[in-house]
Amino acid sequence: MRGHVLLMSLIILLSPGCTYEPGNPPLNEPEDVFEGEPILGCTDSEAKNYNSEANEDDGSCEYDEPEPEPVLGCTDSEAMNYDSNATEDDGSCKYMETIPCNGMVILCHRSYDNVTFPETHNSYSTHEDNIWYPASNHRTGFQAQWNAGMRAFMLDTHYLTTVDQSVSNVRFCHGDSDRGFSPCTYGAVDPWAWLNKLESEMNSEDRDIVTLLIENYVEPDHLKEIFDDVGLSEMMYIHEMDSEWPTLIEMIDMGKRLVVFWEQSSDSQHPYFHDFLTHSWTTNYADDDTSSMDCEKLRGDVNQPVFHMNNWLKNQAGLSDPNRAGEANDVDFMVERAIECIELHGKRPTFIAVDWWEDGDVVAAAKAVNELEFVQ
Repeated sequence: MRGHVLLMSLIILLSPGCTYEPGNPPLNEPEDVFEGEPILGCTDSEAKNYNSEANEDDGSCEYDEPEPEPVLGCTDSEAMNYDSNATEDDGSCKYMETIPCNGMVILCHRSYDNVTFPETHNSYSTHEDNIWYPASNHRTGFQAQWNAGMRAFMLDTHYLTTVDQSVSNVRFCHGDSDRGFSPCTYGAVDPWAWLNKLESEMNSEDRDIVTLLIENYVEPDHLKEIFDDVGLSEMMYIHEMDSEWPTLIEMIDMGKRLVVFWEQSSDSQHPYFHDFLTHSWTTNYADDDTSSMDCEKLRGDVNQPVFHMNNWLKNQAGLSDPNRAGEANDVDFMVERAIECIELHGKRPTFIAVDWWEDGDVVAAAKAVNELEFVQ
């Protein structure tokens, strides 16, 4: 029996597949799973360098940069307002004009206050209009003045009589009513006829800016009605106090080519009539001699950029002196005086106003002043 047990034990030990030994775990129990090295990379699927095999993020994710906001401006290097920083053109490019404004291309891009305009004092008060000395200030009337290049005109409005102060009785007359009668007694000009000529010429010369300075003694509504009648109201520019004046080409493009000042207080009902003494200023007028002419302020606000350089002489009676007009209207003298004003005020006179314009050449003087180059 004992031998039989030993034989069975030996058979079991020698049987295939049996590897169990005391003290060792059975071979059919699972061993510990081996974990390999981590795979580093970008694990964000939104990144442009996403690594689908990475199992540990190493901070290397890269993303597409957002499109920058466009910088709007003029991208044409040939334009006056080219912006080298602009990345997208906004249609704002501006180019140098090739057609003259008020006779000169260089004036197109200048602001109104930085242009010098030739001007006639009491423009309507002429022999041609049957107003004679001592009430006259010129020999020839509107058409000759316009053809010569005048683009600024001083006018006086009165009623034909002091009794009938209706719009139909408004006239251009020289003088005042202090004597108890209308100055139109000395001669009168029909404002409809005069302004109709102006309207016609402004439509013919549609790149010219015109200025009127009116010494007004009639009702504002009456004055406005005349402008309405002749078709000038739509051309009238309205300037906001203390704002920058537009350039001539901007005024042309707006269709607002007529600037009107009056020697009367501001009127909110009539903003197109600009108070001369708040929107501008003037030098002395009717000097005794040319040596007395300077660039100091007589009236108005000297801080305003628009000003009249009055440039005519009076005689011993205090009347406009036709005998010395050639002296006052000498081109070299007017240019030298304008330079004095530039040196004193840092800007050109906006107007050079003269009497007896036929003597001398105020148009040539204004052109020479406009051609001066200086740093403002």
